[in-house]
Amino acid sequence: MSTILVAGATGSIGHLVVEEALSEGYTVRALVRDPAKAARILPPATEIAVGDVTRPQTLPAAVEGADAIILTLGSDAGGSSPEDVDYGGVRNLLEALAGRRVRVVLMTAIGDTSRAAGYGHLLDWKRRSERLVRASGLPYTIVRPGWFDYAGPDEHRLVALQGDTRRTGTPADGAVARRQIAQVLVHALSSDAAVGKTFELVAEKGPATEDFDEFFAPLAPDRSGSLDGVRDEENMPLAQEPEQVRADLAAVGGA
Repeated sequence: MSTILVAGATGSIGHLVVEEALSEGYTVRALVRDPAKAARILPPATEIAVGDVTRPQTLPAAVEGADAIILTLGSDAGGSSPEDVDYGGVRNLLEALAGRRVRVVLMTAIGDTSRAAGYGHLLDWKRRSERLVRASGLPYTIVRPGWFDYAGPDEHRLVALQGDTRRTGTPADGAVARRQIAQVLVHALSSDAAVGKTFELVAEKGPATEDFDEFFAPLAPDRSGSLDGVRDEENMPLAQEPEQVRADLAAVGGA
């Protein structure tokens, strides 16, 4: 593959993904709402595609010719909702592909299967976005990072967990540097060992991870046909999901 579309490209992880992908030799296309902001933040070599994940009509041109998509979407305090951005943005991009087969890497969050009250509303929509990606039938990797930048100065060794059992909603669940998250997202694209896998990402004491095939290889793949990660708790019954979510899953799965 050669051309990567980065959604969420001007965010705190997305702009690092753009830098990492360019350093790895990819052609990088950034999906942005504000090209002036993108020009200030992103390297000059970045291709710019102006669009908005909440406006489906702006997306077909952005995905045209892309071999892979890295999704680092996140709603913010400015009024965007998790349903519209974290979930709806993923749905709209998958639909914009119109059946084209691309590699997908999705960033969500550690603890997104907790069903916790309050903050859990955001996490539920992130989990639903994961389900869309799995239902799509596209080759994917789903990464659930721990807390950004809370890792200690000697904590550089990346650790992948499965089952999403760390659910305190605090940095005690694990932390990892933003740039290391970006590295994992980009290296997942070129590793066959990362395909079809969902994992939580944290950092522990030790030297930085360098061999990413070796990092991905021990992970168990998600179960074929399952909407959830391989060891996730089955606590979100499909029959109890909103009608629109069930319709979206059926539509994406039939694309």
